Formats: sequence, structure tokens, C-alpha cells
Amino acid sequence: MPRVGISLGDVSGIGPEVTALALARPAVRRALVPVVFGDGPTLEGFPLFRRFPRVPLEELGRTTGPAVVEVTRLAQKHRVPGKPSREGGRAQYAYVRAAIDAMRAGTVDALCTAPVSKEEISRAGIPFMGHTEVLADAFGVDVLMMMDGPRVRIALATNHVPISALPKLLTVEKLVAQLQLLSRSLEPVVGRKPRIAVLGLNPHAGEGGMLGREEVEVIGPAIRRARAKRVDAHGPIPADGLFARPDEVGAKYDVVLAMYHDQGLIPAKALDFERTVNVTLGLPVPRTSPDHGTAYAIAGTGTASCVPMMEALLKAARLSRGPGAGASPGPRRPPTGR
Repeated sequence: MPRVGISLGDVSGIGPEVTALALARPAVRRALVPVVFGDGPTLEGFPLFRRFPRVPLEELGRTTGPAVVEVTRLAQKHRVPGKPSREGGRAQYAYVRAAIDAMRAGTVDALCTAPVSKEEISRAGIPFMGHTEVLADAFGVDVLMMMDGPRVRIALATNHVPISALPKLLTVEKLVAQLQLLSRSLEPVVGRKPRIAVLGLNPHAGEGGMLGREEVEVIGPAIRRARAKRVDAHGPIPADGLFARPDEVGAKYDVVLAMYHDQGLIPAKALDFERTVNVTLGLPVPRTSPDHGTAYAIAGTGTASCVPMMEALLKAARLSRGPGAGASPGPRRPPTGR
């Protein structure tokens, strides 16, 4: 079975409880061997994790079974459910960095990240825009965020950026590279070159330039250039028209490339919130995440659903065994080494 690393996320959120619940499911136990990177005292509060051996990060390669890598030992006041802290912000980032070290060392076959708080990590003095950006930096590759749901897959041309920055961030070269990465990553999954729907940026895909020039000057040329490189891309397509009949999207296209965060995540979450998994394409090791946040309001109440975490863990295990989906290296660029 593949060994899946799990970064615990914010211990004041629902990450620890949904991870414990998901790992208790028989389907998950049959699919993977978990390695949890997190906080010792928090994990000791769950009977399941008390049974896992504590293994130092540098000795992880000498073991093969389930393990806990104790990255922090937070004081009680810094791990209260529903009450995030700056210490907790530093800790959740440290779990991700420890998991990255294990990915580099080859001691985990995939990574599944429990939800973190960008705000709390930033308040702790660590510049942080999201897991996707940190992983791209760490491995020196260009990556693509894709929401992989049972009815539709939606990738994002841009991630966590202001709307005002979009016109400058969308370039022909960037979109062509992303379309090639999408095609390369999904071809082993669908068994042929995937059919990609490319959304426009503006209402009605710009109405031929009347409502914006990005479709005419950037998105359209990128599609034509990608098609010349044997990518099966189509568009620009108005987002409202495409998602008006969601059941037809998955039948006609293998994946949709959205231009910005909400354009892609709103339909992905509306169509199937619990079973849609965030997959990072372009990394040397597959990475997945549940499609929800820290949910401080219900942390510690026992009401959080573990289905999204379970789906993310199962997806990580499948991708680690698969013919390349989620693990196709993107264009190299210098890693930061942070």
C-alpha cells in the first residue's frame, strides 16, 4: 500500500478530528499507510493516534508502517478547538514543511494536507498564500490547482490573487504551459488526450471584445497555440453558459480550465462539496486536500464530516499508484529551499 503523508493543519480547526475519523474508515485503512505530521499532545487526544509509533523525521525511511512525526508540542492554550493562535499558525506551517522534507526524501508516496488558516500563518509572520504556492516553490516547478469531482474536473489558471491582478497575470505563454500540463497529467487517466474546455475571463467571454479584450488578445491565441501543440483545447467559453447544464459538462469535456479562483470553485463546490478533492498537478509526488477550510465554528463539537478528508486520502493513494495523474513534473524553475 502507498504511504501517504498527512499534514495535520490547524490544530484549533477540524483537521485533527476529521483526519482521525477518516483514518478509522475501513476503506481508508485498506488503501494506504498513514504518516501524520502534527502536534504530539493534540494527537495523543485520539485513541487511534496513540497506537501509531512516534518516529523522528530523519528515521522515517527505516519504517514501513503507520507513524506519527511529532513536529510540535504545543501548550494547551495554543491548541484549543475554535480558538486559533499565532503559535498554532507557526505550527501548521511547520507540519507542511516537515511533510515536504519527507516527500523530498522519498519516505512518503503522496501528501494529503488537512486545512490550514492562511490568516493565522500570516499573522505568525510567515508569508503564505496557500499550500499550492508553497509546494510549487519547494520543488521548483510550475503547478496547477485542480478540483477533481465526481461530475466535473475544474483547474485554475490563477489561484489566490486579487481580481484586479488578473489581466496582468493571464498571458498567452502561461496559459499554453498550463494547457500542456493539464493534457499531459490527465492523458494517462482518461486513456487519450483529454478534451479541455477553456473559460473566458469576462462576461459572455468578452462578446468579441465589447466586454473586454482578454479573450481576443490572450485566451483565444493561447488556445490556438496549444492546439498547434496537439492539446485538445476548446474556447473561450462563457462560464455561465457552460455550467448552466452541469451534467453535460462532464460528458463533453474531461476538464475545465477556469481563469480565476471563484469562477472555478463556486461550481465545483456547488456540484459536489463533500466529494470534490483539491489535487495539485505538476509535483513529483501527488498532493491532495479536502475542499473545505478549518471550520473553527464547529471544531471540537464532533459534528464535522470526515467524508471530504476520506475522499482526499483515497485520491492521494490512487494517484500514487496511478500512471502519472497528479505527478507529472511541470517546467522546472529554481526552488527557494525555504
